[in-house]
Amino acid sequence: MKNPFHVMIIPTLGCPGQCKYCWSSDENSPRMTLDTIDDIVRWLKPLDEQRVTFTFHGGEPLLAGAEFYRQALQKIAEGLPHLSPEFAMQTNLWLMTDELAEILAKYHVPLGSSIDGPKELTDYQRGEGYYERCLEGYKIAVNHGLLVRFICTFTNSSVKKKEAIVNFFKEQGWVMKLHPALPSLKGDNPNAWTLAPEEYGDLLVYLLDEAVTHADDIEIMNINDLCRCVFTRSGSVCTYADCMGTTFAIGPDGEIYPCYRFIGMPEWVMGHVRDAPSIESLMNSHAGKRMLAYKDFVDTACKDCSHITYCRGGCPYNAIAPTGGTLIGVDPHCIAYKRIFDEITTRMNDEMNAAPTMSRVSRVKRQQKPGVMGLIKKIVEE
Repeated sequence: MKNPFHVMIIPTLGCPGQCKYCWSSDENSPRMTLDTIDDIVRWLKPLDEQRVTFTFHGGEPLLAGAEFYRQALQKIAEGLPHLSPEFAMQTNLWLMTDELAEILAKYHVPLGSSIDGPKELTDYQRGEGYYERCLEGYKIAVNHGLLVRFICTFTNSSVKKKEAIVNFFKEQGWVMKLHPALPSLKGDNPNAWTLAPEEYGDLLVYLLDEAVTHADDIEIMNINDLCRCVFTRSGSVCTYADCMGTTFAIGPDGEIYPCYRFIGMPEWVMGHVRDAPSIESLMNSHAGKRMLAYKDFVDTACKDCSHITYCRGGCPYNAIAPTGGTLIGVDPHCIAYKRIFDEITTRMNDEMNAAPTMSRVSRVKRQQKPGVMGLIKKIVEE
């Protein structure tokens, strides 16, 4: 579970990769300077004592280079000790070097990368040669003691091979995290790779079965998060939590946005770090008010949903970016979220309400799908 306050730092939107469904890279993007890191430190100094996660994202954050991270991590760690800074990074690992790995290891930076399945499938979706270049960087990272986990993006093409993909992650012994391919706001055919909400819901139920049936063979982070949401009645990751006022993203030029997904969209700029704006002033900006309006919209639109307390209408970006900020509905993946939350809730209730004296045969007959309490117990204990 990430810390309540989250700052995403985007050194550049540039990326050497050519992923076919990418919606965020920009080859003309500028590079962040260390002066902007100084501005970020000054901006956050007035925050009350708390734990803050700083995630370096992109584009490809390693394009910033070793010297940038040598100084940036030190400036944040030493300049904001009252925030107990914790770091993370999302990278394709292509540019990983021994020097970079040593710097990141000094600050215990966990890495998220992206592998969509076996080599052929990954290269098909992410470009020829992606898989091997990613694994080369992976080996350097783990050799320096860095924790690396992979995000698997499911598209409307790859979802048809979900069994092979899951088996691949089992064979590799990797923890699995997944994303559904999102519509691109920058291309002529925004839904060319998009995973439909109905397909996403089916996929999540399939992965739930895999997670509870093969708990010793594979860990699926999303399923853990979803089960934790239902069990604790609280959203534990940004998709299922009110992120307004506690999550911000800093673009390469120092502009502040509600989330890294909005970077490069001028209408979503909330302020600039050089001005050290207060959190209140950021939320009072035009972009901030639009985010708060979404929160109010969810309170009304989802008031009769049993999952409202830990879903919160899903991701605001998914809901309002494609419409230009007009509120016409919650996250389109609501269909998928409701499907999996209903599934987890039903299975959990069936297990908890089962009579202790129920015979083994009748218990199996009633509970036709794998239960979730074993997995939830494991999650809670960890």
